[in-house]
Amino acid sequence: MNAASVRMVTRSRSLGSGSRQRAVGEEAAPLQRGEAAAERRKSHSCVRRQQKAQRLNVAYEASDGEKGENTEPLRAPGWEPQDWRQQLANIRTMRSGKDAPVDQLGAEHCYDPSAPPKVRRYQVLLSLMLSSQTKDQVTAGAMQRLRARGLTVDSILQTDDSTLGMLIYPVGFWRNKVKYIKQTSAILQQRYDGDIPASVAELVALPGVGPKMAHLAMAVAWGTVSGIAVDTHVHRIANRLRWTKKTTKSPEETRTALEEWLPRELWREINGLLVGFGQQTCLPVRPRCQACLNRALCPAAQGL
Repeated sequence: MNAASVRMVTRSRSLGSGSRQRAVGEEAAPLQRGEAAAERRKSHSCVRRQQKAQRLNVAYEASDGEKGENTEPLRAPGWEPQDWRQQLANIRTMRSGKDAPVDQLGAEHCYDPSAPPKVRRYQVLLSLMLSSQTKDQVTAGAMQRLRARGLTVDSILQTDDSTLGMLIYPVGFWRNKVKYIKQTSAILQQRYDGDIPASVAELVALPGVGPKMAHLAMAVAWGTVSGIAVDTHVHRIANRLRWTKKTTKSPEETRTALEEWLPRELWREINGLLVGFGQQTCLPVRPRCQACLNRALCPAAQGL
C-alpha cells in the first residue's frame, strides 16, 4: 500500500472551526502582506502539531478504490509456541530411524500398490476406518485378510456381515465397523462409481469417517493436503509441548489450534512424525522423558 492510495486516519485538531480546505480547482484569494505572514506562521505551527500527532498515533485505511474482497486488514504477528522449532528438530532426530509401527503399517502401507487407482483409494479409506481405536499392527492384519479375498467395493458388498466381522476382528469396535463399512461401500457404489470422494466435506459425511480419517485420505489417496490429521497421539503431544495456545479437550479442537500457527508446509509431515514419536517415546502412560531430546524444553517433562 503506497502513500497515494491511503489516507491518514489521525488528523490534528488544531485547525480552527473557521478554516476549511479549498475545493479542487478553486482559485485562492490574494493575501495582503500582513495576512500572508500570519498565514505562514499558522501553517508552520499546524504542520509541527500534525507531525507530532503522527509520531504518536498513525493508522492507515484503504482508499475507496482499494476496498474490496481481497483487501486484508493490517494484523499483528500471530502467536506461536516457545521453542517449537527446536522441539520439532529434536523430534525429527529421534524419528530419523523411521522404525515406529506407523512407518511400516500406516494407511499408506496397507493398500495394494498394483491395484487400479480407484481400488487403491478405496483400500486407503477402509484401512483408515479400521484404524480408529486400533493399533497399527491389528489394522494391518485385518487389511491383509481382506485383501486376500480381493478388496473392492463389490467384494465387500457381496460379503455377509458375519464373514466381514471375522475378517476384521479384533479391530476396535469391530461390530460397528462392519455396519459402517457396508453402508459406506454402498454409498460409494451408488454415488461415486466405486471411488471415494475428493473433498473433506464429502468424506466426513460417510458413515464411520471422521475428520482425522478424511484429512489422511485426502493426503494418501488424493495427494492433497487439506488439513492436519490429529489422532490421540498428536492431540496428547501437542498439549504436552504446549503447542496449543490453551489446553484443548479433543483432537478436532487441537487440529484447529495447530492450523492457526503451524506453517502449512509442515501439515502433511506432522501426523506421521508425532504418531511415531507417541508410539515410541512420548507414551500415553509413563512417557520416556529421560530418553527424550526435548526433556529440557518440554513443559510436561518438568513435572515428572
